[in-house]
Amino acid sequence: MSTVVRRPVAFVAAIVLFVEAVGVVFINGVLATVVKNQDMSLAGLDPAAMSNGTWAMGGVFGLYLLLCGLVLLLTGIRDRVPGRIGRIALIACAVVHGVLGALTVGLVGWGAFAFMMVVLGLIVLTLVAYGPGPGPEAGPGADRSAGDAEPSTPAPI
Repeated sequence: MSTVVRRPVAFVAAIVLFVEAVGVVFINGVLATVVKNQDMSLAGLDPAAMSNGTWAMGGVFGLYLLLCGLVLLLTGIRDRVPGRIGRIALIACAVVHGVLGALTVGLVGWGAFAFMMVVLGLIVLTLVAYGPGPGPEAGPGADRSAGDAEPSTPAPI
Protein backbone atom coordinates (compact mmCIF):
# COMPACT_ATOMS: atom_id res chain seq x y z
CA MET A 1 0.00 0.00 0.00
CA SER A 2 1.37 3.38 -0.92
CA THR A 3 2.28 6.14 1.48
CA VAL A 4 -0.49 8.25 -0.04
CA VAL A 5 -3.10 5.91 1.43
CA ARG A 6 -1.56 4.50 4.59
CA ARG A 7 -0.61 7.77 6.29
CA PRO A 8 -4.14 9.24 6.16
CA VAL A 9 -5.58 5.94 7.41
CA ALA A 10 -3.23 6.06 10.40
CA PHE A 11 -4.18 9.69 11.10
CA VAL A 12 -7.92 9.01 10.83
CA ALA A 13 -7.61 5.96 13.08
CA ALA A 14 -5.70 8.03 15.64
CA ILE A 15 -8.34 10.78 15.63
CA VAL A 16 -11.15 8.23 15.98
CA LEU A 17 -9.40 6.58 18.95
CA PHE A 18 -8.85 9.97 20.62
CA VAL A 19 -12.54 10.81 20.25
CA GLU A 20 -13.51 7.33 21.44
CA ALA A 21 -11.29 7.71 24.52
CA VAL A 22 -13.09 10.91 25.50
CA GLY A 23 -16.45 9.22 24.89
CA VAL A 24 -15.56 6.19 27.01
CA VAL A 25 -14.47 8.36 29.94
CA PHE A 26 -17.62 10.49 29.60
CA ILE A 27 -19.97 7.49 29.50
CA ASN A 28 -18.25 5.85 32.46
CA GLY A 29 -18.52 9.15 34.33
CA VAL A 30 -22.25 9.26 33.67
CA LEU A 31 -22.62 5.65 34.80
CA ALA A 32 -20.57 6.29 37.94
CA THR A 33 -22.71 9.31 38.80
CA VAL A 34 -25.93 7.35 38.30
CA VAL A 35 -24.69 4.50 40.50
CA LYS A 36 -23.62 6.94 43.21
CA ASN A 37 -26.93 8.85 43.12
CA GLN A 38 -29.01 5.66 43.18
CA ASP A 39 -27.47 4.74 46.54
CA MET A 40 -28.42 1.09 46.04
CA SER A 41 -26.20 -1.89 46.58
CA LEU A 42 -25.77 -4.79 44.21
CA ALA A 43 -25.26 -8.08 46.06
CA GLY A 44 -24.08 -6.17 49.12
CA LEU A 45 -21.49 -4.02 47.33
CA ASP A 46 -21.01 -0.47 48.52
CA PRO A 47 -22.38 2.08 45.98
CA ALA A 48 -19.31 4.27 46.49
CA ALA A 49 -17.04 1.33 45.61
CA MET A 50 -19.04 0.61 42.47
CA SER A 51 -18.92 4.27 41.49
CA ASN A 52 -15.17 4.51 42.10
CA GLY A 53 -14.62 1.28 40.17
CA THR A 54 -16.57 2.63 37.22
CA TRP A 55 -14.50 5.82 37.23
CA ALA A 56 -11.28 3.78 37.43
CA MET A 57 -12.36 1.47 34.60
CA GLY A 58 -13.29 4.43 32.39
CA GLY A 59 -10.02 6.18 33.13
CA VAL A 60 -7.85 3.14 32.47
CA PHE A 61 -9.67 2.25 29.25
CA GLY A 62 -9.57 5.89 28.14
CA LEU A 63 -5.80 6.03 28.73
CA TYR A 64 -5.38 2.79 26.81
CA LEU A 65 -7.29 4.20 23.84
CA LEU A 66 -5.20 7.39 24.03
CA LEU A 67 -2.02 5.29 24.02
CA CYS A 68 -3.21 3.36 20.95
CA GLY A 69 -4.18 6.62 19.26
CA LEU A 70 -0.74 8.03 20.03
CA VAL A 71 0.91 4.95 18.51
CA LEU A 72 -1.18 5.41 15.37
CA LEU A 73 -0.42 9.13 15.24
CA LEU A 74 3.33 8.55 15.55
CA THR A 75 3.10 5.80 12.93
CA GLY A 76 1.46 8.22 10.52
CA ILE A 77 3.89 11.06 11.26
CA ARG A 78 7.02 8.91 10.99
CA ASP A 79 5.61 6.71 8.21
CA ARG A 80 7.29 3.73 9.85
CA VAL A 81 6.13 0.46 11.32
CA PRO A 82 5.21 0.77 15.00
CA GLY A 83 7.50 -1.04 17.40
CA ARG A 84 6.77 -4.41 18.94
CA ILE A 85 4.99 -2.99 21.99
CA GLY A 86 2.99 -0.62 19.78
CA ARG A 87 1.91 -3.45 17.47
CA ILE A 88 0.89 -5.59 20.44
CA ALA A 89 -1.16 -2.71 21.86
CA LEU A 90 -2.85 -2.13 18.49
CA ILE A 91 -3.60 -5.83 18.01
CA ALA A 92 -5.12 -6.01 21.49
CA CYS A 93 -7.13 -2.86 20.74
CA ALA A 94 -8.42 -4.44 17.52
CA VAL A 95 -9.42 -7.61 19.38
CA VAL A 96 -11.23 -5.58 22.04
CA HIS A 97 -13.11 -3.66 19.34
CA GLY A 98 -14.10 -6.92 17.67
CA VAL A 99 -15.43 -8.44 20.89
CA LEU A 100 -17.19 -5.25 21.98
CA GLY A 101 -18.65 -4.88 18.51
CA ALA A 102 -20.15 -8.35 18.75
CA LEU A 103 -21.63 -7.52 22.16
CA THR A 104 -23.05 -4.16 21.12
CA VAL A 105 -25.32 -5.64 18.47
CA GLY A 106 -27.73 -6.99 21.05
CA LEU A 107 -27.16 -4.39 23.76
CA VAL A 108 -26.99 -1.10 21.87
CA GLY A 109 -27.86 -1.75 18.23
CA TRP A 110 -26.49 -1.97 14.73
CA GLY A 111 -25.22 1.62 14.67
CA ALA A 112 -22.84 0.98 17.55
CA PHE A 113 -21.80 -2.29 15.90
CA ALA A 114 -21.04 -0.44 12.66
CA PHE A 115 -18.95 2.14 14.53
CA MET A 116 -16.96 -0.56 16.32
CA MET A 117 -16.34 -2.38 13.05
CA VAL A 118 -15.18 0.82 11.33
CA VAL A 119 -12.68 1.41 14.15
CA LEU A 120 -11.60 -2.24 13.96
CA GLY A 121 -11.15 -1.90 10.20
CA LEU A 122 -9.07 1.27 10.55
CA ILE A 123 -6.75 -0.35 13.10
CA VAL A 124 -6.35 -3.55 11.08
CA LEU A 125 -5.82 -1.60 7.84
CA THR A 126 -3.08 0.42 9.52
CA LEU A 127 -1.44 -2.74 10.86
CA VAL A 128 -1.57 -4.40 7.45
CA ALA A 129 -0.41 -1.28 5.58
CA TYR A 130 2.58 -0.88 7.88
CA GLY A 131 3.16 -4.63 8.16
CA PRO A 132 6.55 -6.17 7.72
CA GLY A 133 7.71 -5.77 4.16
CA PRO A 134 10.10 -8.01 2.27
CA GLY A 135 13.45 -8.40 3.91
CA PRO A 136 16.69 -7.30 2.26
CA GLU A 137 17.26 -10.78 0.86
CA ALA A 138 13.87 -10.85 -0.85
CA GLY A 139 14.04 -7.43 -2.48
CA PRO A 140 14.75 -6.85 -6.15
CA GLY A 141 18.40 -7.05 -7.05
CA ALA A 142 19.24 -9.03 -3.94
CA ASP A 143 22.73 -10.49 -3.92
CA ARG A 144 22.52 -14.26 -4.04
CA SER A 145 26.06 -15.48 -3.73
CA ALA A 146 24.91 -19.06 -3.18
CA GLY A 147 23.81 -19.45 -6.79
CA ASP A 148 20.38 -20.92 -7.38
CA ALA A 149 19.87 -22.01 -3.78
CA GLU A 150 16.52 -21.18 -2.25
CA PRO A 151 16.59 -18.38 0.32
CA SER A 152 16.23 -19.54 3.89
CA THR A 153 12.75 -19.43 5.36
CA PRO A 154 12.12 -16.89 8.10
CA ALA A 155 12.01 -18.09 11.67
CA PRO A 156 8.53 -18.77 13.03
CA ILE A 157 7.05 -16.09 15.23
